[in-house]
Amino acid sequence: MSLIVKQRSRIMPGAVIIGAGPGIGQAVARRFAREGLPITLIARGGQTLRAVADAVAPHGVPVIALQADSTDRAELDAALEQAIGEHGVPEVAVYNAALVRADELGELSVRDHMEAWAVNVVGALNAAARLAPMMAARGSGTFLVTGGMPEPKPQYVSLSLGKAGVRTLIALLDQQYGSSGVHAASVTVDGPVAPGTDFAPDDIAEHYWRLHTQPRRLWAREALHAGRS
Repeated sequence: MSLIVKQRSRIMPGAVIIGAGPGIGQAVARRFAREGLPITLIARGGQTLRAVADAVAPHGVPVIALQADSTDRAELDAALEQAIGEHGVPEVAVYNAALVRADELGELSVRDHMEAWAVNVVGALNAAARLAPMMAARGSGTFLVTGGMPEPKPQYVSLSLGKAGVRTLIALLDQQYGSSGVHAASVTVDGPVAPGTDFAPDDIAEHYWRLHTQPRRLWAREALHAGRS
């Protein structure tokens, strides 16, 4: 695991973005940085991390970027330990990694299905297993997952299964940790993400901030982005 560092600080707990790519991941990181939260970025590619870290840098908050594969539990745990060591137990964690591909019933091998499931669900589960108990011990925290497919689509079988798994994971986290102050929720994006469209990343990022700042009595498990209308 490699580390790219842009300003170190132990000022306050911040936001961890897993799957910090150029779309939603970057937009969410910038949205939380705008509120003054230190940012930890986690992704597989060093070039991707550098680009997102550069995009966050103008907000002037501490930023660390960690290279790790979300499907490798040892790598992910090591990255999360580094994040905790730098900024403390995060206020909010966002799992944004996904394997998006078109596939119909029976097209994929068992190995291909397991690969998709590992990225879309198991990585989020492992991140939650590491962070949610510490958030619960503190009495507060938000764990968010990027979802999709409000209705399953036969041309996206593995992704439909994965996003259904995300909803179940959120329900399980709420059952186990909700009473201890951990808000678990998903942001369901019902369309292709692209700047300048009804599915612009900056618009979608607002859902993550709203879920994180919701009063406990109003906690929602899911926010749906179906376009600006």
